[in-house]
Amino acid sequence: MSFMYNPFPYDDPTPVNRPVLSEDAVNSLTAGIVKSAAKLAALSAAQAAGRNVIIAIDGYTTADFGSLVNLLCGELSKRGVKTVTQDFSATYKSETELRRLIDDNLSWDRSEDPTLLFGKIFHGGYQGIVDPYKLQKLTSRIEMFKESKGQVMIVSGYGCAIREMRFMYDTLCWLDITPKESMLRIRRGEYVNLGMKKALPVNLIIRRCYYADFEVAVTLRKELLRGDLIDWYFCADDKVNACMISREGLKEIIATMAHYPFRCKPVYLEGVWGGSYMMKLRNLPKTMRNCAWVFDMIPMEVSVMVQVGGVIAEFPFCTIFMKESEAVMGPKAAEKYHGYFPIRFNYDDSYHSTGNMSIQCHSGGKYNLEHYDELGRQDESYYVVVTGHEAKTFIGFRDDADIPQFFKDIEAADTEHKPVDYMKYISYEESKPGLQVMLPAGTVHSSGRNQVILEIGSLTVGSYTYKMYDYLRLDFDGKQRPIHTKLGELNVRQDRRASVIHDPDSPEYIVQRPRTVREGDGWKEEVLGENAQMYISLRRLSFDSSIDDDTDGKFHVLTVVDGDRVRIRSVEHPERYYDADFMDIVVVPASLGHYRIENLGKEPIRVHKTTLREGFENDPA
Repeated sequence: MSFMYNPFPYDDPTPVNRPVLSEDAVNSLTAGIVKSAAKLAALSAAQAAGRNVIIAIDGYTTADFGSLVNLLCGELSKRGVKTVTQDFSATYKSETELRRLIDDNLSWDRSEDPTLLFGKIFHGGYQGIVDPYKLQKLTSRIEMFKESKGQVMIVSGYGCAIREMRFMYDTLCWLDITPKESMLRIRRGEYVNLGMKKALPVNLIIRRCYYADFEVAVTLRKELLRGDLIDWYFCADDKVNACMISREGLKEIIATMAHYPFRCKPVYLEGVWGGSYMMKLRNLPKTMRNCAWVFDMIPMEVSVMVQVGGVIAEFPFCTIFMKESEAVMGPKAAEKYHGYFPIRFNYDDSYHSTGNMSIQCHSGGKYNLEHYDELGRQDESYYVVVTGHEAKTFIGFRDDADIPQFFKDIEAADTEHKPVDYMKYISYEESKPGLQVMLPAGTVHSSGRNQVILEIGSLTVGSYTYKMYDYLRLDFDGKQRPIHTKLGELNVRQDRRASVIHDPDSPEYIVQRPRTVREGDGWKEEVLGENAQMYISLRRLSFDSSIDDDTDGKFHVLTVVDGDRVRIRSVEHPERYYDADFMDIVVVPASLGHYRIENLGKEPIRVHKTTLREGFENDPA
C-alpha cells in the first residue's frame, strides 16, 4: 500500500532546482499541450507525405490520453492528414481474467487486514495484462495500415509501448504523471483500474494500483528511459500547461540534475495525531486541519521541479534516478538495489497535537518477501529535530514488561474497546533535539506527542505498518482506526527491551551515543547510529563556517537540523549548488564527489547526513 494514501492538494512552490542547461536543452521544451500537439502534428504530417505514420502515446497511471489524441487529430486535420485512432486497452485480457490474475495476490482476510491494505506485487508487466490473440490482431491491423500512405495512426493507452509493439511505431510519446497528482486523480474519480469497466471503492483502487497498476507502469517507464526509447516526453500533471521535451533534451536535463545537489518537492498529509510546526514553518494552507507527515524525500512518492528556461518542469523522482541511477546512487548501490533509491525520508509532526503516533512495528525481509514479494525489510530510524514539553520517543519494551499480557490487552482494546496502560509495557526516551534512535524491523516504537521527527527508512516502498495500539482513537470520519494485532504479534521483536537496546555490547544496540569520527578547527563529524542489521549510516556534521566532504562513490542525503541556511556546492564545479533552509532535505548525488557545505547565516550549523554503511553491498539481499 502506498504511503501517500491521501495527499493534501497543495503544491509547494519553493523547492525549484536551477541547473545550468545548454541552449539546445532549453529549446527542446515546448510549453503547453496545444503548442505541443501542433509541433508533433507538423512533424508527423511531414513524415506522412511519403508513407503512413504510427504514433504511440503511453504514460504513467492516470495519464489523460484523450486530450492529446483529440488535439493531434485536430491539428493533423488542419494539415489535410487523415487520422485513425486505436485504444490499446482493446488488447487486454477480460475483466474476469484480470481479476483472477491480480486479485489472487491481494489480502481478503479482514481479521488480519481490517481495511484490506496488503497484497503481493504483480510482476507480470503489461505483457501479463494483454491477451496474446488480441495483441496479434492489433499488430496485423497496423501492418496492413503501413501498406498505404498519407495517413497517421495514433495508438494510445497503458502498455502500448511494450517491447512487442515498439518496432511498429515511428514516434513514441510518454505522458508522465507525478505520484501525488496520480493519487489525487484517483481520489477525484478520474481513474478505473486496468481492464476494469467500473471503479472499485477508492481504497481498493489504490491497493490494486500499488500492487499492479503502478508496478507495471514503473517497470515499463524504467525500460523506456534506460533504453533512450522515448521520442517525446511530456510533463503532464497540468492538462493545459503540460510541456513536451525531446529525447535529447530529456537526456541532458536528467543527466545534469544527476550531477547537482537537489531537493525534491514535498508532499503534505493530514493525520489524526498531526501537529502544527510544519504548518507554520512551510506556510501551509490554513485549510489543512494539521500536518502529520511531510514526504520530503520518499522516492516513490515525490517529484523534482527543474527550471528549464522560463518553464518549471516537474518530473517524478523515479524518472531521474531510474534513468541515472549510477550517477545518483553510485554504481554499487545501483547494482545492489536494482536501480531503486534505497532510503526514504519524511517528517512526522506531532507538535502541539492531541496525542502520540500509534504504537507499532514493521515487518522484516523474509516476511516481506514471502507475504508481499517486496524487496526487503522495513527498517526505520528517528532523529528528533524539534520538541515541546514532555515529548517522548517510545522504543522497545520495558525490562519488566509482561509481554504476553500486553498482547492480551491490545487484543481487548481492539475487540472490546478497553484502554491499555501502555506505559507499563513500552520503554521510552525523553526527547530532545539531536536524539537518534534506530528502529530495525520488528522494533516496537512510536513518536510521542509534541515533537517533530526526521524519519529515515529503508527501501520498502509499501507501508507495512502494524498498528498494535492506537489509544481507541477515531479517524477523521469518526470510525475507529484499524489495528493489526495479529500481524504485530507475528512480527514484533520481544527481545528488544530497554537494557538491551542501550547496551553497546549487544547486537541490538540501537539507542547509541554519538561518536566523533573526524574533526578540525570549528567542525566535526559524528556517527549517530550504525547497526549491522541496517544498511544505513546516520551521522551529524557540526560546523561554524564550512565543512568539506566527499561522496566517495556513494550518495549522501543532507538535512539542515539546526541553523538558518547553507549552500551545498561542488568544489570542482562551484556552479553546481543548492541553497538549503532549516529542515530542507537535499540529495547529494554520488557523482558530485568533493563538496563543501557553507554557512550562509550567523549561527552554528548542524546537518544530519545519511549515507550507506561501509560494506552495504555485501549484506544479504
